[in-house]
Amino acid sequence: MGNSFGQIFSITSFGESHGGGVGVVIDGCPARLAVSLDKIQSELARRRPGQSRLTTQRDEADVVEILSGVNEGRTTGAPLAMLVRNADARPGAYDHLRDVYRPSHADYTYDAKYGNRIIEGGGRSSARETIARVAAGAVAAQLLTQLATAKNLVPPEIVSWVDQVGSVRAHVDADTVGRADVEADPTRCPDPSAAAEMTERIEAARKDGNSLGGAIRTVVRNVPAGLGEPVFDRLEADLGKAMLSLPATKGFEVGSGFSAIEMTGREHNDPFIPGPNGAPNVATNNSGGVQGGISNGADLWFRTAFKPTATINSEQDTVDTSGKAVSIAATGRHDPCVLPRAVPMVDAMTALVLVDHWLRQQRNELLPG
Repeated sequence: MGNSFGQIFSITSFGESHGGGVGVVIDGCPARLAVSLDKIQSELARRRPGQSRLTTQRDEADVVEILSGVNEGRTTGAPLAMLVRNADARPGAYDHLRDVYRPSHADYTYDAKYGNRIIEGGGRSSARETIARVAAGAVAAQLLTQLATAKNLVPPEIVSWVDQVGSVRAHVDADTVGRADVEADPTRCPDPSAAAEMTERIEAARKDGNSLGGAIRTVVRNVPAGLGEPVFDRLEADLGKAMLSLPATKGFEVGSGFSAIEMTGREHNDPFIPGPNGAPNVATNNSGGVQGGISNGADLWFRTAFKPTATINSEQDTVDTSGKAVSIAATGRHDPCVLPRAVPMVDAMTALVLVDHWLRQQRNELLPG
């Protein structure tokens, strides 16, 4: 079941980097949801390769096809299947890696687990698999909007941006930043000064045959109180699983995160203050919008760390499949920094977690209080 995610709004992804295509099947999507194909395509365009000089130059349009589950623009209640066909696959470019394990890739671990591996682009371990997540996340985001509207609530607003590349950190007002600010620069960093320096660092890393890591920060506004399923499916636990399932992720923190270590309880506690409609609000938000594993109505915010891209155009020591020490230098197309294209992936996984928990919460609202 490692290729499926979600309890009620459940997705299963399929396909490989250099196979026929990559797709997703969504099960549990309510019937009669108005689905915009343009919105799905727009999200895929945000993650597609070749979109700027900062990304891999693999040339894929990533045009999505809806195969089932939608009729006359609305979901039918049946499984919703989507497919993106690969157009610029070059499997022959990996022939020299057939008997070699690339450092910090999934080559050896897939061999150890399955007794075989797909050498062309890493197969399922390639970031191309995230097409499935982004397509499904675009549907989830539309469902979130329509669920909120049906309850006369303001729809959740998910905004993620590149917060750090290498040692360069952005300074962004999380209370006001919007999607348009993020999309204004190819780095997807809404701090113009930091974005310029990030661009220089990424381009320098590419020229040097190297790569860079960084972090993406996410804020979700208008999250209703009550989402999350203690004890094992706490909201932050499912968000952490969602983010750490993305390729190249190495860390996740909610609210104050690891900085809470150096705080006292008096400093860290979020005082309650009177809020609208009789519900309490918080004066601070060190909890990141989650307390006891359940959303408290405040902005949900978290940070996801990504390692430097493992594929680099520099000679590295490794071993071949017989255990002999060898050296390799990767060639071909890859991202010198995954962060700009990872932003829509983080947005998608956020939407998938939230819509699943929203649907799960409806069980608690069936009977009158």
